[in-house]
Amino acid sequence: MLFNSLQYLVFLPTVFLLYWILPHKARVPLLLVASYVFYMSWKPIYGLLILGLTAANFYLVPLLQKTENKKFIIGVIVAVNLVTLAIFKYLTFALGSVKDALGLFHVSWREPHLHIILPLGISFFVFEFIHYAVEVYRGREPVKKFTEFALFASFFPTQIAGPIKRYQDFIPQLSIPAKFKWEYVDEGMQMILMGLFKKVIIADNLSNVVAAGFGHPGNFSSCDMWLITYAFAFQIFFDFAGYTDIARGSAMLFGYKVPINFNLPYLAANVADFWNRWHISLSSWLRDYLFIPLGGSRCSKILNYRNLFITMALGGLWHGAAMHFLVWGAYQGALLIAHKLYSEALAKIGVGKEIIESKVYHWASIVATFHIVCIGWVFFRADSVPIAMQIIQKLVAVPAELMHFSASQLAILQIRDPIIFPSLVLILPLMMLSQPIIAWMNDKKFYLSPPWALQVGVMVALMCILTIFSPDSSPKFIYFQF
Repeated sequence: MLFNSLQYLVFLPTVFLLYWILPHKARVPLLLVASYVFYMSWKPIYGLLILGLTAANFYLVPLLQKTENKKFIIGVIVAVNLVTLAIFKYLTFALGSVKDALGLFHVSWREPHLHIILPLGISFFVFEFIHYAVEVYRGREPVKKFTEFALFASFFPTQIAGPIKRYQDFIPQLSIPAKFKWEYVDEGMQMILMGLFKKVIIADNLSNVVAAGFGHPGNFSSCDMWLITYAFAFQIFFDFAGYTDIARGSAMLFGYKVPINFNLPYLAANVADFWNRWHISLSSWLRDYLFIPLGGSRCSKILNYRNLFITMALGGLWHGAAMHFLVWGAYQGALLIAHKLYSEALAKIGVGKEIIESKVYHWASIVATFHIVCIGWVFFRADSVPIAMQIIQKLVAVPAELMHFSASQLAILQIRDPIIFPSLVLILPLMMLSQPIIAWMNDKKFYLSPPWALQVGVMVALMCILTIFSPDSSPKFIYFQF
């Protein structure tokens, strides 16, 4: 069941009405049943997977408070979660890697075909289970009620692609006997409609152009590939940010708050700033439960760089069981190390603070960071490392191509898609300007208590745009595959 499907259009209002009609004691069980219906609508058998992991963590984690050998128990709990994730997500990749490695020594081996289908959202709820276990290991109280813990893991708005919740923030909300407020509907519906607009109107209309470019990079010039790379940068942002908006809006309809996941990431002035703004719930998880346990920054510079690199490389592999995701993560780790070295070099050279804090330097840094991130997106989106390298070669060749460039040579303009704008030449500048405009509106408190009539008008306009300009088909959210 997708957020942008007719099934969800029926499912969500039904659960919403039942939730506010029923007494407080029945609301958590209702949401729990609804969450399992939501998850099992795809493959019913995988309901047993999330239920089994939920039961294992619920009964194992309290043992941390009853034994002196906490390190052994936490090791077992983390192993149970990671082994489950590895079997379903990485076993096929591992067997293929072994086959490739043996091939280097001219050893032929036919790996078994396991026919494992990746369960939706497993990467997200496994990370939530590990977070819960580690927090209890560090001294927090475990959850007492099984239904509340089960809902924490399976809560349908965040079940498939996050944001990754923290149990100490989510569980207390379940015990508050909240009364219905129109503010929940007002705020929730605005987020849902804005999320659908980002996903359906922007991301989905960009997806066909991106698929054509990354599927057949040889058919496009260097300038084409830069436009296509920009298109993917905004496709993945609006796709995932749209999902997050719908998730947060759906949760708000029931009076629950889940964490934000994005904060204008393409306005980041450096790579470290980018990861403080992009997929915030994941980057903070990696910091708290991987980078810091590895030693964090409280060690020598070499070890600090090692910790950064390992954290980001594993973060890349978390996104998908493929070499190009691992390379993307390693690329991000190398960028973070380079940023540290660059900052240290500026300090040694004695570059004035007034220069670094100037508007010219700041905006130049934003432009440079955006393009560095875009190069990384090539590894993320390409089907393999060789294809990514083929595209990278085209991107770096653009200066030579510009010597003989003619706008009529842009093959991308020949792609026929139901895009609501005439071409990417128009849509991409609009997307690039969107974040500075939003930042300006936030700075001016533009969204602070707008008139009720304006809110209604915006929602009606969004519904009309969604009805008129939606593409014929809407692909799955990108992060559903992770």
